[in-house]
Amino acid sequence: MRRSVRRDMIRLFCGLAGAAVVAAPAAAQEGDHPNLNGIWQAVNTAYWNLEGHGASGIKGFMHDMGAFASIPPGQSVVVGGEIPYLPEALKKRDENRAQWPQADPAASCYMPGIPRANYMPYPFQIVQGEDEIMFIYSFAKANRVVHMTDHTQAPIDYWMGWSNGHWEGDTLVVEVTANDDRTWLDRSGNFHSYAMKVTERFTPVDDTHIDYEATIEDPETFSRPWTIKMPLYKRTEPNAELLEYNCVPFSEPLLYGDLERKTPRDAPEGAK
Repeated sequence: MRRSVRRDMIRLFCGLAGAAVVAAPAAAQEGDHPNLNGIWQAVNTAYWNLEGHGASGIKGFMHDMGAFASIPPGQSVVVGGEIPYLPEALKKRDENRAQWPQADPAASCYMPGIPRANYMPYPFQIVQGEDEIMFIYSFAKANRVVHMTDHTQAPIDYWMGWSNGHWEGDTLVVEVTANDDRTWLDRSGNFHSYAMKVTERFTPVDDTHIDYEATIEDPETFSRPWTIKMPLYKRTEPNAELLEYNCVPFSEPLLYGDLERKTPRDAPEGAK
C-alpha cells in the first residue's frame, strides 16, 4: 500500500515546533526569513557521480537487463570539476568504486547521510519552524532536525550527522558535523572520514527554485575544502506528497543472504 511519510512525522514535528505543514510559497515568514516549506528535488546525475562522467555499463551486473543496467552521463557539480583527494584517499575511492554496487551503504538501505540525501533521485520535504527546521527524506525513512537556536554538539556520530543552522540574510546556512564515516557521497565510491564537516547553504531564487551549495571540509581525506552546487526544484503538482521508500525488504538478500538456511532442495547433490 502507498504510504505518505508526511502523516506521522510532520504531525509530530509540528506539535513540537509549531511549524506549518502546508507547502506555502517562498514568502517571508516571521523574522523576515524566507519560507522554505515544501517538497524539493534535485534533477541531475550527482547521485551517480558528483564529478563529470560518461555513460557506462555496470560491471558484472545482470547483463540481460540491457540499458536498464547502465549509468547515464552527467556533468560535474563540483566547483572546479574534480574532488581534491589526498593520494591514499584516492586509492580508497577507487577500491570503493571497484566494489560497487554491493559495497555502497545505500544498497543495504542505510541512511544516505549529508549531503548525499539532498541529491538522491527522490524528493524530500522541508518543514520550517521557528527554533527548528526539519528535513524529511523518503529513502530509508531518513530525517534530520536543524537546530536554529540550541546549538549543541552531538554526543555521538549519526548517519545523518548533527545539524546546527542560522540565517545569513535570505540564506539558510547549516553546519553538519558528527557524520558517520560509513556513508558515501554518491554511487561512485566518493567517501569521507569521521572528520568531515559539511556547510550547506540554501538560497531561495524564487517560489520554485533553491540554489543549494555544500562545502566539504575533511583534512583526513581531501587536500582542501571543496564545494558542490546545484539547483533544487519545488514539486508543484497539486497532489504532491512525500511517499515512504522503505527499502529494507529489498536489501535483505544482500544483508542476510549468507545466513539463509539451506533447505534439502537447496543443498548440493549428495548432501544429507
